[in-house]
Amino acid sequence: MSISIIFGTRPEAIKLVPVILALNENPRFKCKIISTAQHRKMLDQVLEIFKIKPDIDLDLMSQNQTLAGFFSKSLTETDKYIKIEKPDLIIVQGDTTTVLSTSLSAFYNKIPIAHIEAGLRTWQKYSPFPEEMNRILTSKLASLHFAPTEWAKRNLIQEGIDENTIFVTGNTVIDSLKLVIDKIEKEPQLLYNSKIKSLVDKKFDGIVLITAHRRESFGIEFESICKAIIELAKRFPLFQFIYPVHLNPNVRETVKLSIGASKLNNVYLLEPLSYIEFVWLMSISTIILTDSGGIQEEAPSLGKPVLVLRKVTERPEAINTGAIKLVGTDTNTIIENVTLLLNDSYEYNKMVNTNNPFGDGNAANKIVDILNHYFVNH
Repeated sequence: MSISIIFGTRPEAIKLVPVILALNENPRFKCKIISTAQHRKMLDQVLEIFKIKPDIDLDLMSQNQTLAGFFSKSLTETDKYIKIEKPDLIIVQGDTTTVLSTSLSAFYNKIPIAHIEAGLRTWQKYSPFPEEMNRILTSKLASLHFAPTEWAKRNLIQEGIDENTIFVTGNTVIDSLKLVIDKIEKEPQLLYNSKIKSLVDKKFDGIVLITAHRRESFGIEFESICKAIIELAKRFPLFQFIYPVHLNPNVRETVKLSIGASKLNNVYLLEPLSYIEFVWLMSISTIILTDSGGIQEEAPSLGKPVLVLRKVTERPEAINTGAIKLVGTDTNTIIENVTLLLNDSYEYNKMVNTNNPFGDGNAANKIVDILNHYFVNH
């Protein structure tokens, strides 16, 4: 059976690697990997770690690309590929523009779609933007839905998706996290030449790790996040504030003009890290401030409190366990919550001692088993 896996961004690649590895171990499946290169540089870093090379690289990324511009290119090129290859099934993951354009191309060609990480919802059209609508529309087009949790499954059923096509598997990002941690333990030399390892200074009491890049926060809200980071760095001079800055020009310009201009000696603005470096940095951090989705899933397995720089999240399961907390983008609210965790060990430990609601790291094998049964019955 021929399966095409199509992706374009670093988060997609991270979460699809375990599935690719599991499919390649099964002789029943002929698996082809296609990259749209929606995010060129950051995507390639992940593939290099696991020695995965796309069979076809569409190389669609362009400078300052718009959502509509990339969508139209991706729709056209994935349609060309599907017409030539005619796979039995196409796998997509998550909520990117690549996911939606690929799903629509597959629909036009009557090829079934399997959607990994299906059913996440905030119920707010523009938050996260454009991911919320990408997910909803992909759910309408997909034939198989691999939901990470029972909550995600209920969301799909509520939208009229046939329950018999929904499977709760856990999230494949936990599989990837375990693969990377195991790789670091077995091959510590992978970090020997890492700039991030030499950057971590033992004279500090701890690390506040930051990632922020969401489109819906651009403007005043993103500036508010930056102001909070500056003030926190001043209040806690014995903590390192480490921020690998996203490549998006809207992010980099704001960070440069605010945090960069402050020139605080305990703030480190870095280029994007490799996935191995980032996992290692998460593992030694004290607190993580983020608007990322994947980190909300990974950090509970590492026992790290996460303060989410968003007003809503499509991952409420982690909030319910106490592993993460929504703090939004207000400067004072961010400062108050970070200060509480750094000053109050009881509050800190409440967030550390939780279970990860996103699975046990065996999601990819569950997905491949389900695909086996799917092809027997079709």
